[in-house]
Amino acid sequence: MTTLEIRDLHVSVTADGEAKEILKGVDLTVRSGETHAIMGPNGSGKSTLAYSVAGHPKYTVTSGSVTLDGEDVLAMSVDERARAGLFLAMQYPVEVPGVSVSNFLRTAKTEVSGEAPVLRHWVKDVREAMGSLKMDPAFAGRNVNEGFSGGEKKRHEILQMKLLQPKLAIMDETDSGLDVDALRVVSEGVNTIKADTGLGLLLITHYTRILKYIRPDFVHVFVDGRVAEQGGPELADRLENEGYDRFVTTNA
Repeated sequence: MTTLEIRDLHVSVTADGEAKEILKGVDLTVRSGETHAIMGPNGSGKSTLAYSVAGHPKYTVTSGSVTLDGEDVLAMSVDERARAGLFLAMQYPVEVPGVSVSNFLRTAKTEVSGEAPVLRHWVKDVREAMGSLKMDPAFAGRNVNEGFSGGEKKRHEILQMKLLQPKLAIMDETDSGLDVDALRVVSEGVNTIKADTGLGLLLITHYTRILKYIRPDFVHVFVDGRVAEQGGPELADRLENEGYDRFVTTNA
């Protein structure tokens, strides 16, 4: 059983020489097999939470703790967090010119697992994983995300997740920019990974449409860097009808 525990997390970002607090005391626990949806208006701190846990240098943790199975995540380098079992699917995946998808995936797998996968088995695994995500095998020879459409980039993120088999994945607005068909394929891929591995999932989104495919166990509403309300999947249904206005008004 894998457990990610976030306790009283405060995070700041420095802009124009001045530190601004974004997260103002977040508490959250995610366990194996659970799906937690983080929802809220723009600027509420959802993505800050994702990148702070992943170790982005732009974000400074001023107080609080993040542990994975009791180990101090904040004391780990970014690559150590990946080897410990954390995975981040980015809202805007970056291009990596000159590095093919196949080389990128095999290098990542080697770094995370500590040994290079046996080539003949690895090629088969990659081909099968790409097929399940309806990706053209030719993508394996293309440079990472270079010239990819939004949907292709997001499928590549799920392909990485499928092959690297993390313990816990944070998905930062993966549904952003996806059409209905791509959303369905990506969601089915995530659901399959979760069923096969017991993956714990922290799913960050503005909208409820992805939650119709990836059903959350828990929903947390972020407003102004705090959890304003939390509940089960019925809370997402309420947000679909009511929006965030009442949370923003109450917070103000």
